[in-house]
Amino acid sequence: QVQLVESGGGLVQAGGSLRLSCAASGSFTSIGTMTWYRQGPQNQRDLVAMISSSGNTNYADAVKERFTISRDDAKNTMYLQMNSLKSEDTAVYVCKMITYTEQRLAAYWGQGIQVTVSS
Repeated sequence: QVQLVESGGGLVQAGGSLRLSCAASGSFTSIGTMTWYRQGPQNQRDLVAMISSSGNTNYADAVKERFTISRDDAKNTMYLQMNSLKSEDTAVYVCKMITYTEQRLAAYWGQGIQVTVSS
């Protein structure tokens, strides 16, 4: 079993910054693609950013040039640096990782962490 734990959320004023972390623990050989999603008030889950095992990244248009996704495989951790935050960035941010063992790959989700941007 694999657990993902997010941290770093909270309340910030518009224009401010936050850095989210998502740490994986449990039984796996390696981690593939890591992804951040966010869930808005209507419970829609939208992709924010993703990073492959080789370091290739992809961002939603709404966060390009403001957010940066990164990973530290030695720590089994993914980060999301969020700058120039806007009120519309307010959401629950959820991380997802694809993990590999010798027998299989599996997808795991974090519990989610609240980010609130006040205008």
